[in-house]
Amino acid sequence: MARQPDDKTAAKSKSDDSALIRELALLLDETNLSEIEIERAGLRVRVARNISIAASVPTGYQPAAAPATAGVTPAAVADMAKHPGVVPSPMVGTAYWASEPGAKPFIEVGSKVSVGQTLLIIEAMKTMNQIPSPRAGTVTQILVEDGQPVEFGEPLVIIE
Repeated sequence: MARQPDDKTAAKSKSDDSALIRELALLLDETNLSEIEIERAGLRVRVARNISIAASVPTGYQPAAAPATAGVTPAAVADMAKHPGVVPSPMVGTAYWASEPGAKPFIEVGSKVSVGQTLLIIEAMKTMNQIPSPRAGTVTQILVEDGQPVEFGEPLVIIE
């Protein structure tokens, strides 16, 4: 005959579980982990916290006014990825049009560019990476805003 747990045993088990969860939550805070999972005596506990990551913009940096990208929808940007003159982002980061706040942008729509000329910079891990032009031509579209977070492979500029 199987023995049923009494109320005292169930209460102790619940209190032990709560203590374990609190201990794991404290461990998350102390170690700056985003989640932790343990399995002990057939009990599996996973504690996680939501972390939102915001794009950081250098202090005092004010993005310039938007150029001729206004009105470009996400679907249009996706179509631009197939354009033969597209320059895709080589990394994840934040795109900037100029080397510093208030400086003249590297390029504008209609600019003539040569191979290797800096189109824009992408800040990744506090490092400013110059994005060179892969080809000579005329900039027909700039597909990102100044100060906009960009993904790897995201279309940045169209050069024809």
